[in-house]
Amino acid sequence: YSRRKKIQVYILLDYISISAPIGIFFGRLSNFINGELVGRPTNGSWGVIFENIDLVPRHPSQIYEAFLEGILLFILINIIFFKKNYKVGKCSYAFLIIYGTFRIISELFREPDAHIGYLFGQISVGIILSALMIIIGIYEYYKKIIKNDI
Repeated sequence: YSRRKKIQVYILLDYISISAPIGIFFGRLSNFINGELVGRPTNGSWGVIFENIDLVPRHPSQIYEAFLEGILLFILINIIFFKKNYKVGKCSYAFLIIYGTFRIISELFREPDAHIGYLFGQISVGIILSALMIIIGIYEYYKKIIKNDI
């Protein structure tokens, strides 16, 4: 798309990074309303019972994700974007690093997909994919430093 419209790739990725948290926020709220992607069982008073799953109080992991990956990520990425010394690409790699970190935190409270489960101990596919995002974000960051684009 960027080639066809003659838009620099990192500019397009930055704009996507700025707006994506809004979609993530509403997606996670929808997951909560629909009782999807439920959290792990909890004894906390904030536990939510999803009757379509079971009668066990669970972490409202969708709300945690909506806050971290939606609201907080949106604020942080926009702070980066609107700084005076902003360089093209900063939002792209910052999104990968921050989103990946928030997703790992969220995964600690989320029940893994039933058909996949845990891969190694308490490590889910979501944690592995999020760690990959962080590694790619750090790689892109250092690539920009080497090119003196920062």
